[in-house]
Amino acid sequence: MSSFEFVYFTVVIVTFLISGILYVLFGQITVRKLRKNSETKHELGIEFLSGWDIFNVAQALTLPKAVAQKIRRNSMGLEANPDLLYKHTSVFDRVLARVFYTLFAFSGVAVIILMLLNLFGVLD
Repeated sequence: MSSFEFVYFTVVIVTFLISGILYVLFGQITVRKLRKNSETKHELGIEFLSGWDIFNVAQALTLPKAVAQKIRRNSMGLEANPDLLYKHTSVFDRVLARVFYTLFAFSGVAVIILMLLNLFGVLD
């Protein structure tokens, strides 16, 4: 294993760990509060798996409002309602959502890039 592979792999693992911790924190701090609120309870998007609404809420709070509203209009109501979420979240909640979602997306894309580099023999 070259030093580039080691550093890249280490960065990916660390970002996955940090995003996992932020996933739990965001779910416990923000999404739990939104689930208890009668206005927002049914506006968190569809939950394919347990905890999927955490990703829906983070995505709705991370993407620009215009993009999130366009996704919601075209997804038959499967996504979280960004307008209602902005109304019922604090600045801290939105920052936590953006940090979590950005780290999670970065680590996912980084793993895909690592697999492609390995597949094409760049890392051998």
